[in-house]
This record gives sequence, structure tokens and C-alpha cells, in this order.
Amino acid sequence: MIKRSFTLALILLLLFLLGGCSTQPTTTANKAVNGRLDLTQNDLQNEVIPLDGDWAFYWNQLLEPANLDQATLSGYVPFPSFWNKYQIDGKDIPGPGYATYQLTFTVSENQILALKLPKVRTAYQLWVNGEPIASAGTLGQTRDTMVPQYLPQVVSFDVLAGDNDVVLQMSNFHMSSGGLLNSILLGSEAQLLAIRYHGLAYELFLFGALMMMGVYHLALFVFRRKDRAPLYFGLFCILVAIRTLLIGESFLFFAVPDLNFAVARKLQTLTYYLGVPLIILFFRAILPNYFHIKLTKLVLVLGLLYTTFVIFAPTNVYSAINPVYQIWTIFLILYLFVMLLKIALHKEKNSTLIILGGLALIATSFIDIITLSPWINDSWPPLLRMIFQGDANSSTGQLIFAALYSLLLAKTFSESLEYRIVMGEKLAEMNNHLDELVLQRTKDLTVANHKVEQQNLELEQINQELQRLSLHDPLTGLWNRRKYKETIVPEWLRCLTHQKPVSLLFLDVDYFKNYNDLYGHVAGDECLIKIGETIKASLTRPSDMAVRYGGEEFVVLLAETGKKDAQKIAELLLKQIDDLAIPHEGSAVKDCITVSIGVTTLLPDPHSCHEQLVEIADKALYHAKSNGRNQVVYLDQ
Repeated sequence: MIKRSFTLALILLLLFLLGGCSTQPTTTANKAVNGRLDLTQNDLQNEVIPLDGDWAFYWNQLLEPANLDQATLSGYVPFPSFWNKYQIDGKDIPGPGYATYQLTFTVSENQILALKLPKVRTAYQLWVNGEPIASAGTLGQTRDTMVPQYLPQVVSFDVLAGDNDVVLQMSNFHMSSGGLLNSILLGSEAQLLAIRYHGLAYELFLFGALMMMGVYHLALFVFRRKDRAPLYFGLFCILVAIRTLLIGESFLFFAVPDLNFAVARKLQTLTYYLGVPLIILFFRAILPNYFHIKLTKLVLVLGLLYTTFVIFAPTNVYSAINPVYQIWTIFLILYLFVMLLKIALHKEKNSTLIILGGLALIATSFIDIITLSPWINDSWPPLLRMIFQGDANSSTGQLIFAALYSLLLAKTFSESLEYRIVMGEKLAEMNNHLDELVLQRTKDLTVANHKVEQQNLELEQINQELQRLSLHDPLTGLWNRRKYKETIVPEWLRCLTHQKPVSLLFLDVDYFKNYNDLYGHVAGDECLIKIGETIKASLTRPSDMAVRYGGEEFVVLLAETGKKDAQKIAELLLKQIDDLAIPHEGSAVKDCITVSIGVTTLLPDPHSCHEQLVEIADKALYHAKSNGRNQVVYLDQ
């Protein structure tokens, strides 16, 4: 019940955040027909009207309002839309070029209204009733004469009762498609500014949250460099945060109006091209069994190649290859979706948060790819057009994914802390027993001081006992970690000299904490003693060594033993411990005590060290536990 409630809460959070990223109006009006739009029945002070529909279109003409009557009309075209979708005389219009749009809208009374202008590709000037009221960049009829600029803005103007004429001049020689994607909105200045500032505030919230998460995860990597997942994830969050300032309401253009268009556009594109391989590398780092290494390398190579091309190519050239990379990204999204389904079917530990976050990432990224591609058109149903009119959806999905992964990380840290506390309590308990034993031996020695011969004998016995205790585990009688450290160095050097392999088995008792909780520490100690006896009985040579490495962990050192023999011994141990049939109702594996075993084999050489044995075997043990426990996993160097 709790799990269902938690999942429902996450879904509601997803819907809330996705709703917050949309600034599109809820009020609609009739669409313009043949360049005219009747708004006499609308309350324009309380409604927000998208000026959508058929606008008059003049291709390759930059016309001022006074010159429209003498110009040649190319036709009436659906607006908003990229003009690449238009045809004149049966021929498609190219992305580079210039044009003039014209619309007449009719109102019932004089009033002051405003227009909310989205990003236009890639320079424009807007006239209302013969007066220029807004512009971005510098219009031109060639690439050399125009200056591109993205500048979403809200401008107010006087509206006259009756017909009002809107003329929009555009030129584009820096992008593969010209025109604009989002609607021009008409309404009161207060309403349109509220929409604008709401969008800016939400995007700044996304930027701050993603940037903080990115820096936090990079700090995690600095302190624990073995795990590269925080590195990939931190860089991904920072890239998405930067991209958020360049899309949607484009806060960076709002803060720095004179920002160089080519630099900003390259930066926006690079955040996308580099973000794709980073997220695949992240999933590969946390779930290596599900993401193929060759595909991961291919994603990285393609991302770097495209990145290099973007850095050195002009904007109109590299923007033309965007659809190719978008198709590649859609393939990766489908691949990621399939892998998430596999993870869900295998019921991986702590996978619920990753799956939910991944689905949010997939859904919103897919929406943005469709939005920025030429596939969306005026024939789509209104609901789909509303969903796909905006390029900031993926930032919301990425924030949801980052938040859920951070929650999973916090849960992992909590479990790790709890484990350390339990291990500390066990170690303190063992130290208390050892102190009591030493104290008793000391008292016996004091009583025997009256006889020198007896004193020397007892002293020798005590020294031997202390030596044994210092090198043996007091509970199981196996060698302890100190003895292992003293033994591994000469054994490693001996095998290096004779070029013999060294194998190591790393065993962990499954769900041992649950066993102690159910049956008590006395039963837990008896369980460990039986397991230790079983391990010791499996050794066949004097050079073999069984060690209680700590708590419920055991290590078996097998000098001059190859991979196959080590795996056979591990499988035999797995079966023998299972045959003990020690009841365990708290195990999620089966109803008796089981173990997970990691195995590795190394051939010593001057460039390797014995510490790698435990390190690699520990990784193998981790995979054995992650894959369901009660199994043997072998890993090479």
C-alpha cells in the first residue's frame, strides 16, 4: 500500500512539473482565414488570443506596410510554422531566405493591448498599423547583410476599433529552417507579462535545481573516484541546466540581449549532442549488465564527432544535420525504454526510482525532439500541437530524473550508514570479549608469580595464546584479516617468482542481519561457526587459507590455483553451505542460509599488486548479490 502511494505521488509530481513548464494560453479563438481574424466577440482584456491561422505571405520580399498593395502575394499560409513546409508554384521553399507575413484582425473598440513574441528564425521587424513596434537582429537579403538574434519579448500598442494591420518581416540565413514555431499571443500587457515571467521563473528554477544537483554529484565523484556514475550524472545535469537558459523563454537572451547568436546556438546544440552520450554512460555505470559496452562506445564516438562538427561548422550547416542526430537519439530512447522494461521484469533492487525517472526522461525528450523537428505540422490535432509547442519539456523530465536518482542515492547512503553501525556494534562486542579473555589470563599470571618455573611456563602459554588470538578469529577459529595481510605479500611474491596464478574467493552470508533479528546473536554466532567449519574443511592444500574477513564476510586465498579450479571450489562451497540447511525465514532467496561468492584469478606481474585480488573479487561479489544472491560470479582483471 505504501509503495503504491509513493508511486502515485511521483506520478502527480511529474504531471505538476510538466504542467508548470507550459506557458501556452488556455483561451482560444477562431483562426484567421485569408489573412483576416475577427475578434469583435472576444474580451481582449481578459483573454489571451493566439494569432493563428492563414496569414498573407510574400516570399523573398521585405515589405513595409505602405508597400503591400504593390507587392506580389505568394499565397495564404498556416501560421505559426516553419516556412520550409510551404510551397509556391508546386516547389518547396528553402530554409534560407526572407519573407513578409501580414494579418488583419478586427476588434470592437479602441484599447491598449500587447503582443507576446516568441523566438523567430532568425531576425524580424514587427509593424502594427503602420508603426514599427518590435524587432530582433538586423534584417537582410543575404547572410552577410543580416544579423541573427533570438529575443522573445512582450510589446504593447494602441488597438483601434475596426481593422488593425500586423506586418511581420523575417529573414533567415543562419538556420536550416525559417519562420517560427510558437504562436504570437494577443492580450493585455499584464496577462502576457505574467505568462512571460512565469516561464522565466520556472526555467530559472530548473536551472538552479539542476546546477545544484550537478555540482553535488561532481563533488561525490571527487571524494570517491572509483564510481564514475556521479561524474557522468553531474556533467549531464550541468549541461541541461545551461541548455535551460537558452530554450523556452530564453533567459540568457533576456539577460544579455547582445549575446552572439552563433555562440549561443552552438552552446545550445552542444548541450544536446554531449548530453546524449553522458546519459548512456551514466546508465552503463550503474547498470552494466543491461547496457552493451560496444553500443556505449559508439554513442560516445558519434557524440564527439558531431560535437567537433558543431564547433567548426556555421550554424546553417550543422543545423541541417540535426534531424539525423534526432533520429539516432530516438533509437537510443527506444533502446533505453527496452532496457528499463528488462530492469523492471528482473525486479532489480532499488530499480523503481530509476525506472520512473527514466520514463520521465524518455517522454519529455521525445516531446522536445518532435517539437524541434520539421515533422509537426498544422494538420495535427489541437491537443497534440499544444503538447509539442515548446522546447523546454525535456528540462523538466531531466529534473524529475535527477530528483529521483538523488533520492535513490540518499536511500543507498542511509542503508550504508546503517550497515556500518551494525558492523561497529559487532566489532565492539568482539573487542569486549577479547579484553575479558586477556584480563583473565593476566590474573592467572599474577597468582602464579610465586613459582618462577611455573610463572615462565604460564607466561609462555599466555604469549602463545595471545599470538593465536591476534591471528585467529575468536568465534570461528579461522585466520583473521591481520593474518591474511601478513600472508598475502610473501604468497604473491612467491607466485610472481614462479609465475603461478593466485585465486581469491570472497563470500558473504545472504541476509545475515535478518537472521540475527529473527534468531538472536547466539544463533547467528553458531551459524557463522558452521559456515567457517565448512569453508575450512573445503581446503585441500597447506598453502590454501580461510579467513574471516569481517562480520559475515569470508575470504579464501588459493595460491597456485587457476580460474577453473577456483570456480569449482566456489561452486562446491555454495552447495555445501546450502546443504547445511540452516533455517532462515528472513531470507528473500530461499528458506535457509545461503551465500553469495565473488571469484577472481590473477597472474602476478611487476605492474600488478595483491590488493587487486580483494578489489576485483569484491566487485564480483557485488554482481552476485545484485543478480539475486546465492550464486558464484567470476570477474577477470
